[in-house]
Amino acid sequence: MIRIGALISGSGSNLAAVIRACEEGQIDGQVVFAGADNAAAAGLDHARNAGIHTFIVDYKEIIAAYRQSPEKIELPRDYDPHDVASKVAFLADNTPYERIKEFLLTRAVAEARMLADMAAYPFDLLILAGFMRNLTPYFIDRVNIDKDRPRIMNIHPALLPSFPGVDGYGDTFQYGCKVGGCTVHFIDYGEDSGPIIGQRSFDILPDDTIETVKKKGLSLEWELYPACIQLFAENRLQVVRRAYKRQGGGTFERMVVEILPSA
Repeated sequence: MIRIGALISGSGSNLAAVIRACEEGQIDGQVVFAGADNAAAAGLDHARNAGIHTFIVDYKEIIAAYRQSPEKIELPRDYDPHDVASKVAFLADNTPYERIKEFLLTRAVAEARMLADMAAYPFDLLILAGFMRNLTPYFIDRVNIDKDRPRIMNIHPALLPSFPGVDGYGDTFQYGCKVGGCTVHFIDYGEDSGPIIGQRSFDILPDDTIETVKKKGLSLEWELYPACIQLFAENRLQVVRRAYKRQGGGTFERMVVEILPSA
């Protein structure tokens, strides 16, 4: 039985699906905590109703405090700004320095608080279930202790690598795609760029709306996420580095997930 931690920002429908899958034996595991980045995250009730420990780290409060008195910010002792800045891969090259500084410093404070709350509840896998904050290398490196065995999993509302970001279904629909879907992947230092574990797709019909597209996608998310978590529980996910040929010559490497056969 694996121990699962969860981070959410909103309704927590995927968290509810994972809790239900654990209770019904579809996942060989149990959720041991659920954290949120704001007190209004309604999904925390799913955890509380199941007797699962919850905590809140208010990102907006931390950012507001920094903007009011930046000199008073208390960074974690193990925070190395040069290391984090050199690894983070989701900030645009033209982002102003002060914006980057504020982002990384306030994230360090928030993530250190999350790590402290999580420390009381040992876990094997951390799932992001609608957590709308990018995690920085500071946090990722302290969860992914074994570099060959990542253990932060996310579900994204699009068929990655297309349409990363916060509105996958909306971007898919507005682009005019005929197929939509969802993706479960491991987290890396980029934005929705980590190695893909599984995907599900659905047709987008002429009479579909953004509401029906989201409804189709969510129904698949609630199936796909538990299935991928169970693969992790069975120790069947192996991340490997694979070389590919570029068009026009040369090669590049990418981390990919191989699904091992069941025992």
